[in-house]
Formats: sequence, C-alpha cells, structure tokens
Amino acid sequence: MKRSLIGIVAIAGAALVVTTGATGKSAARSGALHVTKECSEYHGLAGQFCTITSSNIPAIKPGMRVVYLQAFGSAGLDSDLVLTSGHGPEAFGHVVLNATTSRVTFSGGTGKFTGFQADVVVSVAVVNGAEVWHWDGSYSFAADDA
Repeated sequence: MKRSLIGIVAIAGAALVVTTGATGKSAARSGALHVTKECSEYHGLAGQFCTITSSNIPAIKPGMRVVYLQAFGSAGLDSDLVLTSGHGPEAFGHVVLNATTSRVTFSGGTGKFTGFQADVVVSVAVVNGAEVWHWDGSYSFAADDA
C-alpha cells in the first residue's frame, strides 16, 4: 500500500512538471509595491518625466522614466503616463494629483508589463532639500506575464 501511494505521488508530480513545462505558464504574482522617484526634469509640461530611483520589484528598475502625457493644469495633474526605459517594455498608467486625490493606477503595457496592474498612493517628502516622491500600494502580474 505504501509503495503504491509513493508511486501515485511520483506520477502526479511528474505530470505536474510536464504540464507546467509544456504550457510555459507561470503563476500570477502580486504584492506590495514601493517605488521612489525624483522629478528634477519635470516642470509641469506634457512629455516631461520623473526618474525612478528605487523599486522593490525587479520589473521596475532605477533609471526608468515616468513620462507624463498631459500638462499640469490649474486643478492639478490628471494625465496618462508611460513607465519606460526608453527601449523595451513599457507600462501604461494614469495619475491624478489634486487637492483631494494622489493616486496612480497602471493597467497593462508591453512585454513584461502586458499583464501588469497597480494601484498606488502618491506622497512626497523633502530629503536633503530635494523632493522624493513615493508610490506605495499593490501590484499584480497576470499568470502569463509574471
């Protein structure tokens, strides 16, 4: 009986390995997202950017740019944005910064960001006389894009 149970477990394990390898699918992943950025190149105009300085997930690397597609208006910033390294995969999102809302949402992109979703709160702190912007919230990658 014990030998039969071990055989069944071994066959099931082998089938799982073969199935996972054959489909090439990986499990979805999600968690807390913490990003910092500096905005010395952003002066409120469309096409200007902030630069990522740190991130807790490998897909978002220091040096990537957050490019704002609309200008800062009288009511604040309500703009689509692109997270990019200048070449390769990009994440697409939207930011709303005004007197009541400080939020960025991401919904997909290209390459490794195809199934990327995030919802983060935006905050700013002054460190050594410079503004450091923070994104804190949650993220997920779809199973095929993890």
